[in-house]
Amino acid sequence: MKKVPFIVSMFVLAASVFAGGRQDADAKKVYLITMDQMDQHWVNVNQGCEKAVKEIGGISYKWLAPDVKDDNKQIECINNAVADGADVILLAANGPTAVQSALKEAVASGVKIIYVDSPANFPGEQTLATDNKAAGMTAGKELIKALSAKGVTSGSIGIINTNAATTSTTERENGFRTAFAGTNFKILATQYCEGDAARSKDAASNFIAQGCVGLFGANEGSTVGVGSAIAESGDSAVGVGFDKSDMIMNLIQRGALVATMAQNPDVMGYEGMKSAAKVLMGEKPTPAYYDTGVSVLTKK
Repeated sequence: MKKVPFIVSMFVLAASVFAGGRQDADAKKVYLITMDQMDQHWVNVNQGCEKAVKEIGGISYKWLAPDVKDDNKQIECINNAVADGADVILLAANGPTAVQSALKEAVASGVKIIYVDSPANFPGEQTLATDNKAAGMTAGKELIKALSAKGVTSGSIGIINTNAATTSTTERENGFRTAFAGTNFKILATQYCEGDAARSKDAASNFIAQGCVGLFGANEGSTVGVGSAIAESGDSAVGVGFDKSDMIMNLIQRGALVATMAQNPDVMGYEGMKSAAKVLMGEKPTPAYYDTGVSVLTKK
């Protein structure tokens, strides 16, 4: 990666801002590579990146993502970004280990890595993400509170997750399970549906058929599936989820979900791009782990 003196780099960035964000041959290349293109969550991360690019200037920005969650397809995205001369990659890793070799090659080529939402087990300049374990515990407490309000203090709980490898969602599940320690509820074996809403709905329906009193969706697609299954069953179970989308908010308004843990994906993208600009100027972004926060959204 070419090293640009600090003063010259600042001039290039500032000049681009005053030119209305016009990019030239000297613009640095920053890529956002997410897990997939399905979830509104990633659309919002991209929008945060785009907002920062307009403010900063001097950056050529592209969003790449597989059509579905797939390690090999994400590796291909990383390789394509490197081949195109990427200077910085903002990455939401599909799993902690699958992309390690691709990232090692990228860094050897001079590319800097910043993680958004979900890191890999490979050193990066910074990670910007939700405190997923704490947020998962909050989701569990919200479900316990909602069940208690219905007079339910025991029974089976079902979890719909993406897969067993994605760091962010496994941490959410771990936090969720922690909330039930010492209660009379029994958490059944997790069902993995790769964040696909249709598959998640089928798995949630099976949980309901088994008599589960509560369900948890660990990401957007999982949550939509949980809420849809509960709505179809006549609200026979209580559901909580993760992420925010129009569909999820509609399910909450209908009473099919009692709450969702809303991340701030736009902040991940916006602050991630700001950190990329710092890296391009030779600075180390701080803090090493940037907690982008979470909010509990209910019908109220």
